[in-house]
Amino acid sequence: MQRESMEVDVVIVGGGPAGLSTACRLLQMAKEAEKEISVCVLEKGSEVGAHILSGAVFEPSALNELFPDWKEKGAPLNTAVTGDDVYYLPGAESSFKFPGLLVPRPMHNDGNYIISLGNLCRWLGEQAMELGAEVFPGFAAAEILYNEDGSVKGVATGDMGVDAKGEQKSSFEPGFEFHAKYTILAEGCRGHLGKEVIAKFELDKDSDPQHYGIGLKEIWEIPEEQHQEGLVVHTAGYPMVGASAATTSGGFLYHLEGNQVSLGLIVDLAYKNPHISPFDEFQKFKHHPVIKKYITGGKRISYGARALIKGGLNSLPKMTFPGGLLIGCDAGTMNAAKIKGSHTAMKSGIIAAETLFAALSEETQSSVLTDYSARFENSELKEELHKTRNFSSGFHKLGFWLGSALVFIEQNIFFGKFPFTFHDQSEDFAQLTPASESTPIEYAKPDGVISFDKLSSVFLSNTNHGEDQPCHLQLKDDSIPLNSNLPMYDEPAQRYCPAGVYEIVEDADGSKKFQINSQNCVHCKTCDIKDPAQNIHWVVPEGGGGPNYPAM
Repeated sequence: MQRESMEVDVVIVGGGPAGLSTACRLLQMAKEAEKEISVCVLEKGSEVGAHILSGAVFEPSALNELFPDWKEKGAPLNTAVTGDDVYYLPGAESSFKFPGLLVPRPMHNDGNYIISLGNLCRWLGEQAMELGAEVFPGFAAAEILYNEDGSVKGVATGDMGVDAKGEQKSSFEPGFEFHAKYTILAEGCRGHLGKEVIAKFELDKDSDPQHYGIGLKEIWEIPEEQHQEGLVVHTAGYPMVGASAATTSGGFLYHLEGNQVSLGLIVDLAYKNPHISPFDEFQKFKHHPVIKKYITGGKRISYGARALIKGGLNSLPKMTFPGGLLIGCDAGTMNAAKIKGSHTAMKSGIIAAETLFAALSEETQSSVLTDYSARFENSELKEELHKTRNFSSGFHKLGFWLGSALVFIEQNIFFGKFPFTFHDQSEDFAQLTPASESTPIEYAKPDGVISFDKLSSVFLSNTNHGEDQPCHLQLKDDSIPLNSNLPMYDEPAQRYCPAGVYEIVEDADGSKKFQINSQNCVHCKTCDIKDPAQNIHWVVPEGGGGPNYPAM
């Protein structure tokens, strides 16, 4: 059955802050110039915002530029930051609160808002549609299409109605092709199409290796007397100390409106001990007195997890390729020192829109948007990322204390104009030490009050996939989990996955098999990043599958 196709000027893959900002700004410019430009936004989630997960303390600088009247338009920025508490947690009971003068400047949140990024993206989606964009939720871009000259022609969505064996069911529908003058990849961290174009066009050949973390998050309703609307709490240290050492982690607790808090832990995926379970470290974290005092007596109402990209400017690939652009966290524009990537993603989208409008206004259009690079180099975004370029590499090379000292000196004394650049050639997946040489970690059984198990957590993420469809977690070599990863690293996929997707199952005869429970997948991408053999390839399932986050 032949696939149908649509011709458009611009197709944007991903309904997150970067992709939607691109659509909005491009169509604003088209409206001002009375020019017709067709823009399609493809979103793999069941609705815009369904797959969006972030802390989030939001810096409104890019939103101010995109929609100066966002307050009048009802953008969901309801809780202004009223205070910043930053702690170092030496152990399970102890804490040290940093005086304000010792907190690095990027972590100050005056003028910022505590938000649900998913709700902001829903609002941005509405603005994009009002401006004339066609937004297609449930359309999972599965394949890049190429022209004969090798440039990107567009994308195709995945086939629907294919069973687990790859055979067509009675409900089969072929994928749909979007042919575009320009294709914008804005899939978020570790986008699978972004990964393909980076490799095909060697976009990262002059960059340091990329670095990642995994962020785990819950929303809690807490007693009114424990709630301080607008308070931002950040922590470092525990639980990633002791047997869990040799990596960094950071906790957060943000007081939203309505007696709710956003609570989470970010674990650097450069960790070395294969016995580490980021999910279980998060459960430990919630029992620390600094955190527990806020959530005791409360109720957990949602859970989710997502990888985040944090290499910064040193790891940023070239963002242009023949036929399109790679923007936002698909490229790696997050400012890790600020723990913020939404405003930078939006800014990269605004720059993309200005580049696209200029290109589409030319009589002869080039497939390579070289103007984007020049615009980026002269942008506030480049300046911001340059100021914090040593954050990730500094921690990786120097460890927590020296890395913290470097950040403080760079930001509070040199004001981002530090004269040296630290480069780090390590890769996160290659950091694991053999299980036999690593300290085993015994995690306490969850109490069902403060700490919980993976399956009950996944239930709160509203994750759903059709069981009779091809597995979207593909193994390049089926033998590696049991023959290599299990004896060497006690198969770490059992632990680094925050959703219980991967298991080693022992049959009655004692034989073992590597089981993939793909229906549990919350699309965090950690397996694609951390597998030591780089054997797991994450691809999109049928459109609409995955988590359905209400307000994450």
